[in-house]
Formats: sequence, C-alpha cells, structure tokens
Amino acid sequence: MRQICFLLFLLQACFFPLWAQEEVPKRVYQTRALGEFAPPKIDGLVNDPCWQTVEWSGKYVEWSPEENTTPSEETSLKILYDNKNIYVAFRCFDHDPSGIVKRLSRRDGFDGDWVEINIDSFRDFRTAFSFTISAAGVKGEEFISNNGANWDPTWNPIWYAKTQIDSLGWTAEIRIPLSQLRFGEAGEQVWGIQSTRRYFRKEERSLWQRSPLNAPGWVSNFGELHGLSNLKPRRPFAVKPYILGDGRTFPAVAGNPFRDGRDSRFSSGLDAKIGVSSDIMLDVSINPDFGQVEADPSAIALDGFQIFFPEQRPFFIESKNIFDYKFAASQAGNTFGFDNLFYSRRIGRAPQGFPSLRAGEFSEQPEITTILGAAKLSGKTKNGWSIGILESITADEEATISNLQTTRRESVEPLTNYFVSRIQKDMNKRNTFIGGIVTATNRQLEGKLDHLHKAAYSGGLDFKHQWQNRRYYTGGSLVFSRVSGSQQAILNTQRSIRHLFQRSDADYVDIDTSRTALSGSGGNLQIGKASGNWRFETGATWHSPELELNDLGFQIRADDIRHYGWASYRTTKPLKRIRQFTVNYTQLAAFDYGGNLNDITLNINGWVHLKNNWWINGALFSTPLSYSNTVLRGGPRMRLEESLGYRNGIISDSRRQIRLTLNHSGEWGSEGAHRTHEIQGNLTWQPTNALQLSVIPRLRFHRNRLEYVTTRSFESQARFIAANLDQHTFELPLRLDYILLPNLSIQYWGQPFISRGRYQHFKYVSDPLASNFRDRFTQIDEQLSFANGVYSADENGDGNSDYQFSNPDFAFIQWRANLVLRWEYIPGSELFLVWSQDLSRFGDASQTLYDGLDSNILDKQPQNIFLIKATYHLMN
Repeated sequence: MRQICFLLFLLQACFFPLWAQEEVPKRVYQTRALGEFAPPKIDGLVNDPCWQTVEWSGKYVEWSPEENTTPSEETSLKILYDNKNIYVAFRCFDHDPSGIVKRLSRRDGFDGDWVEINIDSFRDFRTAFSFTISAAGVKGEEFISNNGANWDPTWNPIWYAKTQIDSLGWTAEIRIPLSQLRFGEAGEQVWGIQSTRRYFRKEERSLWQRSPLNAPGWVSNFGELHGLSNLKPRRPFAVKPYILGDGRTFPAVAGNPFRDGRDSRFSSGLDAKIGVSSDIMLDVSINPDFGQVEADPSAIALDGFQIFFPEQRPFFIESKNIFDYKFAASQAGNTFGFDNLFYSRRIGRAPQGFPSLRAGEFSEQPEITTILGAAKLSGKTKNGWSIGILESITADEEATISNLQTTRRESVEPLTNYFVSRIQKDMNKRNTFIGGIVTATNRQLEGKLDHLHKAAYSGGLDFKHQWQNRRYYTGGSLVFSRVSGSQQAILNTQRSIRHLFQRSDADYVDIDTSRTALSGSGGNLQIGKASGNWRFETGATWHSPELELNDLGFQIRADDIRHYGWASYRTTKPLKRIRQFTVNYTQLAAFDYGGNLNDITLNINGWVHLKNNWWINGALFSTPLSYSNTVLRGGPRMRLEESLGYRNGIISDSRRQIRLTLNHSGEWGSEGAHRTHEIQGNLTWQPTNALQLSVIPRLRFHRNRLEYVTTRSFESQARFIAANLDQHTFELPLRLDYILLPNLSIQYWGQPFISRGRYQHFKYVSDPLASNFRDRFTQIDEQLSFANGVYSADENGDGNSDYQFSNPDFAFIQWRANLVLRWEYIPGSELFLVWSQDLSRFGDASQTLYDGLDSNILDKQPQNIFLIKATYHLMN
C-alpha cells in the first residue's frame, strides 16, 4: 500500500502540462493632488470643480462570466488626494436606470449593484484594502491577504461614501482617510489598485485592470496608481470609549441564593488606537468588553475532540492576518487546517475549574474569564516587515459558594498572562517571505488548579517561495511546543484524547507519571502550481505525539503524519450552457509515529456554474483503509470499515427574490458498520429591498454499530464497551434582516437545536484488528440487566455484577436567539440594543425530535439578556 501511495505521489507531481502564463500589461492611473481646489463634497453627484482636474479612466473589461470581453455597461473612475484623504469617483453607466437594483443589506452584505476599489498601499503584491459601495449606499470593506486567497469582512475602517442615480446610470463618491491605510514615506509613491463592478441583472463582473481567471492570485495583478507626491503618512490616534448595561432574567430556583430570577450589571471602558509610526499601530484596551453580539451555533461532538468556533470579538479580529499561523492547511483538506499556534478564543475563555461542593451548598461562577487588559502592536513596514505583538492578562476568577449561612470562595481560573509575537519578511521582489512566531502562556497557580499547565510555550518558522511570475510555489512551516506544570497536569495531557499515551499496543509512547514537562514538534512542507487551467499541490504534514498547542493555540490531534495531493482543472471560458466548471481530485494517506498506515482517502469533487446562474456541486469519496488510535479512548488501535460516500448540492440564482440552497450527503461503511445521511437547506425570501428572511434547516441521521460507550475492568482486563448508536440531529436557524437605512438595521437570529442518541445491543471489543467486522466484538446483551438508569454486567454468570455503567442515551436540546438593533449614528460610533435568549437542557432520549423540542423549549422559560451598548469614536 505504501508503494501505491508513493506511485500516486510521483504521478501527480510530475504529469502536469507546463503551459506559459499569459502576460497582461499593467494599466496606470495618473492622479493629482487637490492643490488650490476645495475637497469634493461627498454627496454622490461628482460635480465639484476639483474633479475636472483629472481624467475619467474607463475601458473596464469583463471578468465573469466571459473573461476578457466587453462588458454590458461601461464604468469609469477618477482619483484625487490631499494630505488627509484619498477621493474616488465612479460613473457606472446603465442604459435603463430604472433597472438598477438597490438592495439594502447589513454592512458587508454586497447585495445588488455595487462598485469597489482595492488599494495595495503597502505595494507588497500580497495584501490590499477593499472598499465597496452599493447603489443603495450600503458600505462594505474587506482586508485582502495572501494575494487574494483571504478576504476578511470583519475589518471595519472609518470612511465615507454616497451614491446617486441619474439618467445615465448611477454615480458614487468615496472619501478614504489616509489614517485608515498603511504606507511608507517617500517623495513619489506607486500604489497598486484594482476596481470591480457588479452588474446585478446579468450577474456580471468587470475589472479596471484585466486579471485572467487562471492568474496566480489577485493583488499581484493590480494596475498602478501614479502621481502620489510628498504624501505624508499619518500617525492615527483614535479613542473609542463605551458604556454597557445589561439585565438578565432566568428561572428562579427555590433555596438557591444565586438563582433568584434576575441580575444586572453596568460597565464602561475604553479602546485606543495609537499610531506608533506611519505603518505600525498600537491597540490598547482598558477594562475591555470582549462579549459577542452574535452567539455561536449549537453543536455536539461524540468523538471527544474540541469544536472550532471562529473569533467574533473586534479587538482580536483586527489585524488577525498578521498573527495567523495555520501550519497544517492544504488545498487537499483533511489535514487539520484549523490547527494554529494562536487561537484568540483561548483568551477570555470559560473558567477551566469547578468548585467542590459539600452537601447543601450552592455555587456561582463567571461564564467567561475577565480580560483585565490587552495591548496589540501590529503593522507592516515599507521594507516588507510584518510585525504583530499581543499581550493580554486575564483575571483570577473565583466561584462563590454558599450554604445559606456562610459564604466562601474557590478559584476556578488563575491569573494568566498571554503573549504572542509574529514577524514576516517579504523579499526577492515580494516573491518570497520568511517568518516566525512565538507564543507564551503563564499561569499563577500557587498550589491551586494544579490540573492546568503552569507554563506553555510554542514557536514556529515558516516560508513561501514563488517563481515564474508566481505560477509555482513551495512553502513550509515548522512548529514546536513545550508545556510544564505539576505531575498531575502533565499526566492529564498524556492521557488526553489528543495524545493517549496509555495505549497498550503503542510501544513508541508510554505514560510517565513523574514527568513535569512535555515537548513536541510538527510542520508542513508543500509544492504546487497556482495558475492556469491545471493546478496542483502536494506535500506532507506531521504532528509529533508530544505536540501540545491548546493553551493558546488550536490543535485537534497529535501523533499523525499525512501525505496529501490535490489536482484541479478549471475552465476559463463559458460553454454552451455553462459559465464555468471545476473538477478536483484529492488523495490522503495518514500514518502514526509507530509506522502504522491508518488512513487512505480518495476524493473527486467539482462544481458547475450554469448560464442561468444556478450552481451544481458534487463529490464522491472512498476510504479503502481506515484505522483509529483514538476511537477506544486510550485502548488499542482499532480497524474501521471501508466506506463510500457522496455529497451533492444546488444553489439557485442569488438575484431572485426567492433563493434556495440544498445540500445532501451520505456515507456507508462495509458490512453495515455505519451509515450517515444529512440534508441541509437554505430558503431565503426577499420581498423588498429592505427585508430578507432566511430559514436554514438541517437534519442528520447517523447509525454506528460499534460506537464507543465507556471502559470498564473485568478479571484484570480492560473492557471497551460499545453499542449500536442511532443518533438524530435537527436544527432550524432562522434569520431576519430589516435594513431601515444603510447605517440602521434590525437583525434577528434564532435556532432550536436537538440531538438525540439511543444505544442498544451492547458489546465489548475483543479483537480490534480483526479483518471481519463481526469478529471484532463480543455481544453482552444477555449478561446485562438494567435498573435505575444503570446497566449491570454479569459476564461470568455467578449472579453478581462484574461491572456497571450508566445509560448512555442522551437528548441535548438548545434554544438560542438574538435580536439586535444596530445604529451607526456617525461613522465608527455605534449604538446596540440587544435581546438574547438561551436555553440549554438535557431531555428524555425516548421522545421523538419534535416532542423533545416541544417539552424542553416551547413550555420552558429561557434566560433573557437585555443589553444596551454605546460607543463613540474620536480620531485625529
């Protein structure tokens, strides 16, 4: 099998055509300073005298659906500047102005007709600032990184824009303060620019600077902005104080002094942005509010591994591209692409300790850890250095414990310091970069919470090199980690689901109860082709058994080596009924550090964009070989059944008032070992330009004939108990957006969620590596009795219980909802009115999904949170 994998590797790496890449001339726009002219009034009319001093630049070229053709409508732009702002004007011609689509949406909604400008003021050919304005006046902005591979809509600068519709079409005026951009100081500067227009009726995109669809990247293909003379970078200074008040109501619990039915709090704080230099920014937060306006979606995992949730807090979102260090990502996927040395949600997490309660005691502890303060230094210099330094301190959190007569306190989270430092350097005409990262977590334990690491450090080095006009690339990363603490803390790490050193059949790892530190390493090396109709990538990742990043990073698994390969063919010209299509092939082979081949996965997938603007996608995948070191939670390596699966979906025309997305997937294991089916939809109705309603149901059925339950001991031997699992999951998110004005919106999101699992036909794993599925386990149903929620096993038939385990059946029910009024009363200053509901319960697993929702949500009182938050943005 290893020889087959190696042969496939050689085939994919070698047999790809090396066609020459098309060279596209760079366009140049010649701007000029305002000089003696007054700045334009940003009203969308483009009639100020200053606009007459520069020429319109048109001749946009169609990019989609038919690249390098004449677009349906012409577009032109003008650019001016002074010592404080960049000004941009657009003329979007339209032969039928009554047909211009003015859909309102949330900020960054990008709906209806719009036009945008991208500015590479760093001139690093990798990053850019994007500013979008729709015909309805809705603003959107994104920070572009990795040469267009990442577009981050969470970046929210301060800028100004207005639009107007006239007999020729529509116009837009934009004012971008220079303080919102980053650039170096030079007498004459050249910036990269690109402009895109969306012509909504034909779902057509046109570009100011032609960029072929098969080009490698986006930013590196920008045209040039000339004429920027004696531009002085501004050192921005901005202060954003806030006040916040919230009240909570919840079901009262008789006799519990902490659950009397209501609670309230008031707080205030301040965020500041200080320009250390023209391109380096210091962000400081004093008594920050790091709460989220939007709730995380409901989820449940039975495999023991953590679930990744994205960051939603503004302080950590800004400049996150600089701090990012995903070291295992690949085009092939399934290589633990979320693994990262810095996962900001570790800062301010829920306390990791729980109080020890005596009889008759009640407790209350914080839901999140208080962040006492945070500071962040980030930016990119004109010499190509990207710099990011973050420091944060979280509080020593305590639970309050009461028996109605006396009160005591117990620590549930120690005082903790978090530190991250990330640097990167561009070189070789921006075709090469090298970088590094260091993170540190230090906790003040002092004899309490000894199950936590006292210190955790990680670091890494990464590089990427591109050649032949960025057509080919090679890259890689190396990481290391070291955690230290008490013997109990390191023992917990060795036994955790990521490591499982207690496995009896793994002679290369072993539990050492005397250890007080653990060091590990990992990395990724890859090579690929990034442009043309044919593209490919191949490489390998590795995570040593001792690698541990989860104090300040995110890591799913250790003890893993993976070879991956990806090949793709993409059209660039439309066919008779097709705008575009792409076909991908991926393959994966996974090993552990004992040399065992644990997984082979093959996948072919693709999508088709039809002329009617519908999308069709599908995939077929096969796992002809699969073993797991984790499924028995510290037990021996176990063979899993070969499986086949599929995914398919359709997406209707996004321009219609009623829009539909439907996805269906399934997977089967041989010999009926497991079966999964899932269907998910998204039905959106937009009755007016201002109102949009979406419902996103998901239903999942999962059956597994050998689902791990627990581990027990019988006659000095471990019994790995398993059973048939029948799990049903249903969720029904509902979203409503009502946009009164581009800066005033009402948004609602609500989601009922239920996951119910029933176990039957209990067994223990007797031969985990048996080739025949039925030979891997021994049934124990006849030796089991059940009473008071507990199963008792009498394997030797002597009438006495040999071991017991609780009924594993479960039903988890959750209701979460948010109603948010957001008003940006002046740019950068906001008022939020929020009503949130939260209800989480464990129900009766014998009920149907509907009955479980009915009895646990519809007739129960949720926790209600009423919040008001106001911010005011002051800037120089």
